[in-house]
Amino acid sequence: MGYDCQIFTGNINRPLAEEICRLLDITLGEAEVISFPGGETGVQIRENVRGNDVYIVQPICGNGEFTPNDALMEILILIDAARRASARRITAVLPYYGYARQDRKDRPRVPITAKLIGNLIVTAGARRVLSLDLHSNQIQGFFDIPMDHLYSINVFGNYLMEKGMENLVTVTPDVGNIKMTRAYSELLDAPLAIVDKRRSSETQTEVLNIIGDVDGKNVVIIDDLISTGGSLVEAATALRKHGALDISAVIVHPVLAGPAVERVENSILTELVVSNSIPVPENVQNGKIKVLSVASILSEAIRRIHNDESVSTLFGHVHVEG
Repeated sequence: MGYDCQIFTGNINRPLAEEICRLLDITLGEAEVISFPGGETGVQIRENVRGNDVYIVQPICGNGEFTPNDALMEILILIDAARRASARRITAVLPYYGYARQDRKDRPRVPITAKLIGNLIVTAGARRVLSLDLHSNQIQGFFDIPMDHLYSINVFGNYLMEKGMENLVTVTPDVGNIKMTRAYSELLDAPLAIVDKRRSSETQTEVLNIIGDVDGKNVVIIDDLISTGGSLVEAATALRKHGALDISAVIVHPVLAGPAVERVENSILTELVVSNSIPVPENVQNGKIKVLSVASILSEAIRRIHNDESVSTLFGHVHVEG
């Protein structure tokens, strides 16, 4: 091709962007992303991007030092800087799409913030969006530009198959996550069970029943994100009461807010496997929490987009949607 592929990132998850670049055998682009004394974000791209294919890698999340709102402003300003520097095409790579749970009006006078985020990204100058394991598939429809929705099922599925757990049951802790859990069930050739629960408040849920047979089985709970960990620990406790033996969890996005880490470490879970879509401090990884990299998925998708190849074939025979 007659134009180059360049990758830039902000301050939220630089190690993931660097790993993506290593897999693509390119150097991470040089960009200064700072906070001014007044708290405003300042950006300067320090290399020529004119006519090039530019990818901005940035999850919309916090990392201990920066907040999700900082992350959002960084990627918006990076996109605007690249657009004003005459980049040929700008792709926003969002390993974690923050605000995704605010994707509908479920109460009077509330916003649809997930749609607002999409509008901001497009207005800033992105002409394509790449994201991983969205909280709901409908977010794809919030964009009038190409939106590639990637799945980490092959990364986690391979890990589970290598463990060789016998008598396994995949469990969804939420009815809305059945399709994804069924995909894991088919990949692992394991039956599926459902934790039937209701939400009693914004932060609390109540398990009502377990649909499916988990008695005397090893179970793995499948979900897209863990925030405070309350629902996960409740689900694990309910599964144990129904006779489950080894209980582990595969959850893609480790928001790990508030008491989440402590709850996981003190729970009956044997292991929580997450991705590096959101940075996890190294000291947290010494216990039950294990981190798998999704850089291979994102780098291959970037390579295919840059070369105008199919992205959907990344998933092979695994049927995730529908």
